[in-house]
Amino acid sequence: MRVLLVEDDPHTAAFIAKGLREDGHAIDHANDGRQGLFLATTEKYDAIVLDRMLPLVDGLVLLQTLRGAGNPTPLLLLTALGEVEHRVEGLRAGADDYLVKPFAYSELSARLDSIVRRGRDGQEREPTRLRVADLELDLLGRGAQRGDKHIELQPREFRLLEYLMRQAGRVVTRTMLLEAVWDYHFDPQTNVIDVHISRLRQKIDHGFDSPLLHTVRGAGYRLGE
Repeated sequence: MRVLLVEDDPHTAAFIAKGLREDGHAIDHANDGRQGLFLATTEKYDAIVLDRMLPLVDGLVLLQTLRGAGNPTPLLLLTALGEVEHRVEGLRAGADDYLVKPFAYSELSARLDSIVRRGRDGQEREPTRLRVADLELDLLGRGAQRGDKHIELQPREFRLLEYLMRQAGRVVTRTMLLEAVWDYHFDPQTNVIDVHISRLRQKIDHGFDSPLLHTVRGAGYRLGE
């Protein structure tokens, strides 16, 4: 899942980003409302975590602007303002849920999963499982299975496989993987991708007649039959 975090407090932002990354999500962080609005309107996200009080563009204004433009991305509003009228104000502006600071990360994670799962129209926004041939990825349970074999994945491996499965049949480049899975917008000139691809291939292809993870020489990688 790709999440936009708009939070100006560095400690809160680091706390949330760390938890989301450990859960296997890709994070873009904006530390003011102007940057947050730019990213929310130029990039595609599965969910937005938005602070209510932000510099440059207020969080509520940002939310109203997005909804006014027809942007339906599930959005969790964070605030230190816990009074009922403030919660009502945020929900009426278009927030899908509301979380008062301070909060436990486990609650934020559960609320975020919930709003993405149900979608703004009360329906499933995205499938909860991805499938390529006999390989299946459970996005909610964070598990993988090929045929009858259960596959244990580390968080980064899960992110890598999720991205490859969402791009099934297409060639994905190293640059695409660095940006989507590692949040790098530059090539650190390491073999980190090769190491993770090798580990993932061992887990999903070893012992099966038909490999699914292919190296496309000079181009990148492709997941598919």
